Amino acid sequence: MDIWNYHNNLSSTEYPSHSRILCRTQVYTHLGKLHHSRFDFIEQSLPNTFFRYNPIKKIMQNLINLLNQKTNLNTKQITNILTLLNEGATIPFIARYRKEMTGGATDKELREFYEVYLSAKRLLERKEEIIKLLSEKKLLTPQLQQAINDVQTVTALEDIYRPFKEKKNTRASKAIKSGLEPLADILQSAKLSTQELEQRAKAFLKGEITTIAEAIQGAADIVAERFADSAKERAIVRDMTLKHGMIEVKAGKAFEEKGVYKNYKEHSEKVATIPSHRYLAIKRGEKEKQLSVKITIDADRYLETLKRFKLRDYMGSSKTLLFEAYKDGFKRLLYPSIEREVFAELKERADLAAIEVFGQNLTQLFMTPPVTNKVLLGVDPGYKTGCKLAVIDENGTYLDNAVIYPVPPRNDYEGSRRIVLDLVKKYAVQGVAIGNGTASKETQKFFAALNKELGGNLKYTVVSEAGASIYSASKIAAKEYPDLDVTVRGAISIAGRVRDPMATLVKIDPKSLGIGQYQHDVDQKLLERKLREGVEDLVNRVGVDINSASASLLSYVAGVGAKLAEKIVEYRQKEGAFKSKNALLNVKGLGAKAYEQMAGFIRIRDGESLFDNTGIHPESYAVAKMLEQESDCSDTKQLAQKLHVGEATLKDILKELAKPGFDPREELPTIPFRDDLTDIKMLREGSTVSGVVRSITDFGAFVDIGLKNDGMIHISKMSQKRIKHPLEVLSVNQYLPQVAVIGIDVEKEKVALSLK
Repeated sequence: MDIWNYHNNLSSTEYPSHSRILCRTQVYTHLGKLHHSRFDFIEQSLPNTFFRYNPIKKIMQNLINLLNQKTNLNTKQITNILTLLNEGATIPFIARYRKEMTGGATDKELREFYEVYLSAKRLLERKEEIIKLLSEKKLLTPQLQQAINDVQTVTALEDIYRPFKEKKNTRASKAIKSGLEPLADILQSAKLSTQELEQRAKAFLKGEITTIAEAIQGAADIVAERFADSAKERAIVRDMTLKHGMIEVKAGKAFEEKGVYKNYKEHSEKVATIPSHRYLAIKRGEKEKQLSVKITIDADRYLETLKRFKLRDYMGSSKTLLFEAYKDGFKRLLYPSIEREVFAELKERADLAAIEVFGQNLTQLFMTPPVTNKVLLGVDPGYKTGCKLAVIDENGTYLDNAVIYPVPPRNDYEGSRRIVLDLVKKYAVQGVAIGNGTASKETQKFFAALNKELGGNLKYTVVSEAGASIYSASKIAAKEYPDLDVTVRGAISIAGRVRDPMATLVKIDPKSLGIGQYQHDVDQKLLERKLREGVEDLVNRVGVDINSASASLLSYVAGVGAKLAEKIVEYRQKEGAFKSKNALLNVKGLGAKAYEQMAGFIRIRDGESLFDNTGIHPESYAVAKMLEQESDCSDTKQLAQKLHVGEATLKDILKELAKPGFDPREELPTIPFRDDLTDIKMLREGSTVSGVVRSITDFGAFVDIGLKNDGMIHISKMSQKRIKHPLEVLSVNQYLPQVAVIGIDVEKEKVALSLK
């Protein structure tokens, strides 16, 4: 059973539903509890009191059971992974070069595993903090201690601690200061009649409490807060809200009838099923005061159930006042608190879903195959300032730049034609990359005409220029091209996105690449961390040419980082190209551990050893040399035993030897170049066009078909079969040779497309 489903199947009153991250704390808790002589690093990170209250054997078994359900790792593999992490091994290194120790766990699985540990640590630190606070107040009973030790979610932990938190200036705290707590106990027992309760209340008339009604109201306020702080009631209401609650959306103060939120003027949807993109859109509308949002449940049904279970026939007539206190606690305190929690839960869930889509888009974008063996012309279109041109060679090295004015207001076709043809002749330019921003359509028209004139030898492609301006003004760009204008740097970036998308885009903040879904609305720290991890995994999957890679690209290589990347580039510039991987040890600050982590992921073309241009780790060079002497490598199991190497490692070595210098991106379709222009006025419903997928969201995909705005394929128009997400059938930068036009809005320049 999947571990997340395991959590959801638990009793809702004991383990209420939470967001994906909070759900996982059930697993995280157990991971953090791991105690083993080889794991001092974990023991040191846990509260000292923890081990005094937990039987180690049971904790270990729970941990192993839970992790097996999620990762299928056995005890030995779990032990190995934690040991490797403790020794400073990176996740890409473990995934690629320690397969025998992990059972072949992927980088994604290992990151999930590591998240387990980190979340456990956070939960346990909070437990220790709460235990300390309760101990100082002399409120920590053995039962409470056990409850804290046993709790498995952050939310449930906070529910336990909630009644003990200091509350300032609440109605209940004021009543307690007035000495009404004993009266609240009497009211909560409901043994007395209303008249008897009033008689008992007379004894509490002092200070600010001058009437019986004030005394009883104060007691009721205390009971209301106690009820609202009840862990059991909070779990019930939370579960009820998550499963059966409704999100109610109405027009806000600044609502615009024809605005982007017009469809949400009167909108209702279940909390349990609302898609992440719709929730983020609604919350953005609320932030802009165009929408108002609340969550509703069947409160009357809940209160009736509460009355049936809480009020008994043997109780006195004061039970009516008791129920009113419960009702007040629910409406004034408990439900508003749970509503805030659920909003936070939905936000967290939506953030994770949006970040997941963003990450997959980023993966597909970075894995776009490079256009090799071509000199390219990058074009950053513009009207008044002209179109900035930059030529880069087959290796991505900058050669030359120019400015042309083929578009309004100058419309200098001949002058622009002459400049471009000179560059084409001088550098043997074989393709053009045009940014999709301002004046792109007119610029494409110019190059389409020029391509016809040259007999189809100057085809062009349109690329997203998102983030190009940010890069061109960045410190990275200034260091790479200190003598060039920012506009020329932008044109270089556009050309580089065709030459080698990964090497170029890695220099830009992923949030600026225009491939996210509400990326500015999600948790920014979580987004940055997830994207950093995603880029790191991609860069190491592909491998990096150590003699041409920028410091930006090198910084993502396992074991390197920004500072060491700079030192590697400085050494290369001073001493010349690296001839072997071993030569990296000459770089100041690059020690044995960093070398171990990075060595397998770097490539050296024409190096001293053929192995240096492969993903074979130097620690396996001896095995690789022995393999060269083997005539038959078909029986890998027997051969692995003979060479004293793991079979998984042996298979990887054989794969690398078969294709030295292999780039996994080469197996994917390349960026298409165009001959001619698409004009929206030429389109008709029912006609077909070709295009490239630029971005994917939960609800659809945006496709560049050569117009100012990308066409949109709604998820319902992607397949004859029902699909849950566009990523099931499409990927970023995927070329679609034939897409049907099903809707055209010439005024807004919008086109609806279909794959059906």
